[in-house]
Amino acid sequence: METRNPRRWWILVVLCLSTLVLIVDSMALTVAVPSMTEELGASAQDTQWILDSYILVFAGLLLTSGSLGDRFGRRKVMLIGLLLFGAASLAATLCTTPGEVIVSRVAMGVGGALIMPSTLSILITVFDEDERGKAMAAWGSVSMLGLVGSPVLGGVLIDHFSWQSIFLINVPVVALALVAGVTLMPESKAPYQKADPLGALLSAAGMTALVWWIIEIPQHGAFDGRGVITLAVAVVSLVGFVIWENVTKSPMVPLVLFKQRNFSGGSISLALVQIGNGGLLLVLTQYLQFVLGYSAIKAGLAFLPLAVAALLGNGVGVKLAAKIGNRFVILAGMLVMAASFALLTTVTADSGFTVPAVGLGLLGLGAGLAMPAAVAALMGTIPEDKAGVGSALNDTIQQAGTALGIAILGSLLTNGYRAEMPADAPEQARQSIAGALAVAGEDASLAQAAREAFTSSMATTFTVSAVGVLAAAILATLVMRDKRDEQGQAAPAGEQPQSAPKDAELVG
Repeated sequence: METRNPRRWWILVVLCLSTLVLIVDSMALTVAVPSMTEELGASAQDTQWILDSYILVFAGLLLTSGSLGDRFGRRKVMLIGLLLFGAASLAATLCTTPGEVIVSRVAMGVGGALIMPSTLSILITVFDEDERGKAMAAWGSVSMLGLVGSPVLGGVLIDHFSWQSIFLINVPVVALALVAGVTLMPESKAPYQKADPLGALLSAAGMTALVWWIIEIPQHGAFDGRGVITLAVAVVSLVGFVIWENVTKSPMVPLVLFKQRNFSGGSISLALVQIGNGGLLLVLTQYLQFVLGYSAIKAGLAFLPLAVAALLGNGVGVKLAAKIGNRFVILAGMLVMAASFALLTTVTADSGFTVPAVGLGLLGLGAGLAMPAAVAALMGTIPEDKAGVGSALNDTIQQAGTALGIAILGSLLTNGYRAEMPADAPEQARQSIAGALAVAGEDASLAQAAREAFTSSMATTFTVSAVGVLAAAILATLVMRDKRDEQGQAAPAGEQPQSAPKDAELVG
C-alpha cells in the first residue's frame, strides 16, 4: 500500500467541501425565494427561471465538463469551476433585478457542472478499491448532511440577515476549497485523445432540452404546444448523440460502459431511486409548514432523523459491503427505503410528527446503506482514463431522475390536491394549500379541508415513490453482480478490477 497518496484523506475533505457548496446553495435558495422575490419585485416566471436556469445549465454541461476533466486535468477543471462558482455567488449578492440574478445563476450552473464530475472522478483515482467504499460513504454522508442542513441554514440566514447571505456564504467555503485544492490535490487526466465537439454539442442540447421539458410538465403539460417541440429537440439530439458516439473514433462518452452489468444496472436503479426521492423534500416541507404549522427553521430541523440515520447506514453499509458484496447491501437498503415510503403513505392531517419522523429515519437508514454501495459498484466499472466522463454520466442520469421525480410527484400532488378539495371552495384555495390557508382566515373548516386534501394527495405521491424504489431494488438485484459472483471468489484487497484494462482498450 506504499503507492497510496499520503494526503488522500485531506484530498477527500476538499472534495467534500466542493460538493457541499453546490448542495447548500441549491437547497438554501429555496428558503430564500419568498424574501428575494419580494425585494426584487420578481414575477412568478422570474422566480421559476431563478430556480431552473441553474438546473438547466448544470444538467446540460455535465457530460462535456466530465470529458474536459479527463482531457485537460480533473483538478484544473474543478478549480476553474470553484473559481467561477465563487465569483458568480459574489456577483449574485450585488444583483438588484431578477434578470441579474438569473445571469448569476447561469454562471453558477456552469461552475457547478465543472465541479461535480471532477469530485467523484478524483475520488476514484486517489483511493484504491480497498478504501474507496469508505471514502464514498464519507462523501455521501457530507452530501446528506448538506441536503438536510441547508434549509435550516437558509432559515437562520434569512431570519438574521437578507437573501444575499444565501449566496455570500458560498464565498468563504469556495475560497477554502480552492486553497486546499491547489496545495493538496494531485492532477490526473487521461492519455491524449481527439476532442469530440459534435458529441459535446449534441449532449448539451439534448440534456438541456430534456430537463427543460420535464420542468415544464406541471405547468404546461407534457405534450402541449412548446412541450412537444422541446421533447422533439431532446429526443433528436440524444438519439443523434448515441449514434455519433458509437461511430466516431474518439467518443466523448464511452457508451460501452452500459455493457457492464454493474454500470447499467446501477445507473438505472439510481435514476429510479431519484425519481422516488425527487419530491420528498418538496412534499414533506409543505406538510410540516402548512399542515403542522412549523416555521422554516423548525421544518429544516425536522429532517435531522434522516441525516442521523443516513450516517449510521453509511457506516454499517461499508462494513456489510466488504463482507457480503454491494448487491445485497443495495437490495437491503432499497427495501428499507420502500418501506419508509409505504409508512409515509399512512400520514394524515392529524398524524403529527411521530410517523413522519420514523419514516424519515427509515429512509435515511436505507439511503445510507444503498446509495454509496450502488455508486461504488457503478464507479468500479469505469477505467481511470474515463473517470471524469464516467462520473458525469452517472451524475447526469441521476439529475434527470431527480428532475423527472420532482415533475411527476409535483404534478401528482397538485392534481390530487385539487381533486380532493370541495368543489365549492374558492379558486385560490383549490390551487394550493398555501392559497387555501391564506384565504381561509377564520374559516376553520376550509383550512381543515385543505390539510386533509393535501395529506391525501401526499399519500398518493409516496405510493409512487415506494413503487419506484421497489422497482430499483428488483432491477439492481437481477442485473448487478458482485465480483465474487463473477470470479467465484472475492478479489484480493486492493486489487483492481480485471475488466478495467479491457474497458480502457474498448473505449480507446
